[in-house]
Amino acid sequence: MTATDPPDPPVPLDPPFVPGLDLARALYEEAVRPILARAHPGLRHAAARIGPGSEVLGFDTARSTDHDWGPRLQLFLDPADARRHGPAIRELLAERLPGRIRGWSTHYRRSGDPHDPVSHLEPAPAGLVDHRVTVHDLPTWLAGHLGPPAAAWAATDPGPTDWLALPQQRLAEFTAGAVFHDGPGILTAARARLRWYPDQVWRHLLACQWQRIAQEEAFVGRCAEAGDDLGAALTTARLVRDLIRLTFLMSRRYAPYGKWLGTAFDRLDAAPALAPHLRAALAAADPAARERHLCDAYRAAARAHNALGLTAPLDPARRRYHGRPYLVLHADRFARALQQTVTAPELRDRPLTGAVDQWADGTDLLAHPEAVRAAVDAIG
Repeated sequence: MTATDPPDPPVPLDPPFVPGLDLARALYEEAVRPILARAHPGLRHAAARIGPGSEVLGFDTARSTDHDWGPRLQLFLDPADARRHGPAIRELLAERLPGRIRGWSTHYRRSGDPHDPVSHLEPAPAGLVDHRVTVHDLPTWLAGHLGPPAAAWAATDPGPTDWLALPQQRLAEFTAGAVFHDGPGILTAARARLRWYPDQVWRHLLACQWQRIAQEEAFVGRCAEAGDDLGAALTTARLVRDLIRLTFLMSRRYAPYGKWLGTAFDRLDAAPALAPHLRAALAAADPAARERHLCDAYRAAARAHNALGLTAPLDPARRRYHGRPYLVLHADRFARALQQTVTAPELRDRPLTGAVDQWADGTDLLAHPEAVRAAVDAIG
């Protein structure tokens, strides 16, 4: 799309768009809950909309309705109840769910392509509803979403190195969304347990993120000096992304994956101090402007670090990169200062590689928790 291309036309909708979390709440309150109360009175359960889906993070729009979107939620039962009642509850809901909620069909057509997991909304059926109300026990759901060790986190805290194998997108998917009912209380407790990193893990990850910046901050000037404007621009974009993810860490918010990273960043309280410099660095047409705007961004990030009070204050001023003429922050100063505050035995002597999504962003890798955990263990 060029600057002269018209914007995408609005998505015509009938019925009108309803945010997915509102739709899920209506599905539970108006349909699922009354059906369960009549068929299984007293059954202890939790109901939520968590996991994958743009609506869970609050980013769905009318455009989202064209795939993998609609009235859906999860029910969580005790493991024994899930085994005993799960299949019957699915069949019961297929028989009794209304064909529409807020005008949106509760029936899904499967694509038939095993390589295409997307489901598409269909008109309300005359017979059974192929719905997306799924039944789980929480330990099994956590193991599938976060990896086998997570089954225990329904009742206990993850260990320091457990956190390093958890992509922030997955943590956001579990701790965001909405819980509509939690009779047993176990889902609410587990979400609170994973709401944010323990202090020692947080400090280690902050150190690792500063270290990433330190490793490439001089490359922008070196590429420009070598006449490689494309390389300088690419490195600038990488540094902007790393500064954004650093800001999420300093703001105690999980960063979503690339599609929503900028959208979520703009919602952070810290964004106004940093965003203008990041945009200017990306748009800069010459090396001097690019360096100036990056250094302004470094200074804003350094001041935000000092405001946290995790280390003694560090000078946020730009400086030369050793004997070379490039201006940088020397972000390794921040990495070292933070790591010196890490006393947890499992973390204090680890290399500054950090959590998995500080060194890997491949979708297919991050979707395999066992492989990720093996890599984290190998690094340690």
